[in-house]
Amino acid sequence: MSEITSAVTELLEQNNIAYQVIEIPLSKDKKPIRNLEELLSEQGKDPQSVVRSVVFKTGSGKFTLLAAAGGGRADWAVVRKHLGEKKARMAEFNEVPEQTGYVVGAVPPIALPDTITVLVDHSIDAYQDVIIGSGILGYAVALKQTDLMSLLANADKGQFVKAE
Repeated sequence: MSEITSAVTELLEQNNIAYQVIEIPLSKDKKPIRNLEELLSEQGKDPQSVVRSVVFKTGSGKFTLLAAAGGGRADWAVVRKHLGEKKARMAEFNEVPEQTGYVVGAVPPIALPDTITVLVDHSIDAYQDVIIGSGILGYAVALKQTDLMSLLANADKGQFVKAE
């Protein structure tokens, strides 16, 4: 197991939350491997338990992160309505690190700037253990779903994803 230090691991340690670092091999062009599901399955982890952090920008210029597990897609109409916004779009590649402090592929749903609104989809509730971005490209963090949800206690929760 690799040891890493990031704002994510520091937050977990400050809250006495047990976690496991998962190394995700990078390709030659420094992108995470595409067969992450296979890697996780080999480690006895459920690939659907990966909590994706989708960053988007609303029409009023605010940035929001949607945390969701499984294979569903954001239900933009529901998200816009929940936020009271008429428009929302995926954040541009360069906007993600500018707004979150993390590069695309490593964005966690926790340890974010206060300017980011976090929405948590109920899909996360289906898993006992979840995997989140570590804040460092090439690494993820596995932890108990209940521990993650305790850190997301102030986030808005709802059905923000369309099931596939």
